[in-house]
Amino acid sequence: MYVLILKPMTENHLHPYKEKQASFDRKYLQMAQIWAQNSYCKRRKVGALIVKEKMIISDGYNGTPAGFENICEDENNVTKPYVLHAEANAITKVAKSNNSSQGATLYVTTSPCMECSKLIIQSGIKRIVFCNKYHNEDGLELLRRADIEILHLEIEPLHEQ
Repeated sequence: MYVLILKPMTENHLHPYKEKQASFDRKYLQMAQIWAQNSYCKRRKVGALIVKEKMIISDGYNGTPAGFENICEDENNVTKPYVLHAEANAITKVAKSNNSSQGATLYVTTSPCMECSKLIIQSGIKRIVFCNKYHNEDGLELLRRADIEILHLEIEPLHEQ
């Protein structure tokens, strides 16, 4: 016989590092900045990490779908409509794995748009940490309505290598 024990979502679950949480939030966000450098997009490079129980369970950066050319902008420097956002890439990547994003924290270099916010809610992510605001804050408002914890951290931008 198997017994499934579910841990309640507690404040400690969202803040596993306790008094060191702020330091780890900053470090994971810096790692997301580094991961953003993998993007082929020229206008904006965005990186995302999904962290659960002190482990990185997924990562993503903005770019074209697998198998497409790695060109994000058209000849007028407009982002192509099929470019995926970093959050969407990280969420779909974790969906293909044996991991669950239920109760996880998403570290992303730019605050989520409305479409990514819907994915975040549906994926069970409970906390968002970001450093740059997206030009439209409707996504953040939706996350607030869903009682997802949001933290805006200002950190130094990385200088691309």
